[in-house]
Amino acid sequence: MSRLIVISNRVSAGGGAAGGLAVALSAGLRENGGIWFGWSGERIDEFTGQINFRIEDGVRTATVDLEDQDIEEYYNGFANRTLWPLFHYRIDLAEYERSFAGGYRRANERFADTVLPLIEPEDHVWVQDYHMLPLGSELRARGVTNRIGFFLHIPWPPRRLLVTLPEVRELVETLFAYDLIGFHTREWLDSFADFVVHELGGAISDDDVATWNGQRLKLLVCPAGIDAAEFKALSESETARRTCIRVRESAVGRALIVGVDRLDYSKGLEERFQGYERFLSEHPEERKEVVLLQIAPPSRGAVESYQQIRTRLEGLAGKINGAHAALDWVPIRYVNQAYGRDVLAGVYRASRIGLVTPLRDGMNLVAKEYVAAQDPSDPGVLILSRFAGAAEEMTEAVLVNPHSAEEISDAIRTALAMPLAERISRWERLMEKVQQQDVMWWLHRFTAALSAVELHGERANPLPLIESDEGHEVA
Repeated sequence: MSRLIVISNRVSAGGGAAGGLAVALSAGLRENGGIWFGWSGERIDEFTGQINFRIEDGVRTATVDLEDQDIEEYYNGFANRTLWPLFHYRIDLAEYERSFAGGYRRANERFADTVLPLIEPEDHVWVQDYHMLPLGSELRARGVTNRIGFFLHIPWPPRRLLVTLPEVRELVETLFAYDLIGFHTREWLDSFADFVVHELGGAISDDDVATWNGQRLKLLVCPAGIDAAEFKALSESETARRTCIRVRESAVGRALIVGVDRLDYSKGLEERFQGYERFLSEHPEERKEVVLLQIAPPSRGAVESYQQIRTRLEGLAGKINGAHAALDWVPIRYVNQAYGRDVLAGVYRASRIGLVTPLRDGMNLVAKEYVAAQDPSDPGVLILSRFAGAAEEMTEAVLVNPHSAEEISDAIRTALAMPLAERISRWERLMEKVQQQDVMWWLHRFTAALSAVELHGERANPLPLIESDEGHEVA
């Protein structure tokens, strides 16, 4: 079996507080051997390329420090002030600076130079996410002939938005250095295919192979999941049990609505608050029967747009509480703090409604964690944005347009009034999907497709398929 070389902006070996995708990637590395390579998160005065090796939870990691200019131009700049807003349909927030694009290229060149000696001839290389779009091309330029796959964890935007990026054609052309690109949904894959056809003059076959300039690139719909069994067990742990009791007692018999999101403008938090305020105004007879707990840990504090959304949300929460609160009740509890996954599992289990309303999201694993944490005999209701990638699978959720305060208000009313039998029926169908297409399914589906992709010329060297947990090939 070939080793797996995982490359991502940050390295987070599975275990402890690691999220579901980190757990899956770590599992893949333990199954096949290999290395997880990426930025350490640390700063250095001058880039040296020195690699820091560690063994974490049975996974060998290799990290490199970056200098301040790289962090500002590559990470804070092109990745998070240009690509992130653009790929989430926010061209009004995207900043197009030549220095950002130059820093992005330079950082990817440095990543390629540094990881190159770690790649052995039969290794499979798997690059993760928008931070490293051109990395495959950089590796090819350095003579790497291995199978290289790429997975995009965020949306791929429509062509008419994407062409606002000055470097877009060059950037998309570099993606043809990969053998396989994975997307969470058919919508994101189709948007990429549309760009290839109408901007590059390429073609897309019926089996989702893109061709351009004599190069072939296999495209794959591969929705990410969570470790459903592990998260269900977390929800039944002692920490989760105590958290559930404490949160329910603090609600004093009121129905708890919970939102858990990184503090980001793509998560629709302002629109969520406005929809909740609409519910309070339209249903005064019910307003003291509910409370919204919004957990929103800060992120990317060095980026101005993130500072602005924190300020706006604090003001909006204060405004709503000031207008609707009573001596014995505050409608919104707004918490800027991160919690462990076992604590969050208890919070999810304590809630009557999970409010997951991003304006645009590649997938959104919080929705799946919410489902996995529920009590089967008395589950809560998932309200989910139709613009999250998860909405393609989770059709039994109450789907809403997060831009409409009326729809959010109506959905809250529907969820609160939903009979137990319907709640159980919806939850059972959602849970079945969460369990079937879990994070290990995602891992095996992608790595099997990378093993099976057709190569040409000197690079043709078919490798065996990775077997699924059930013992048969995953195509």
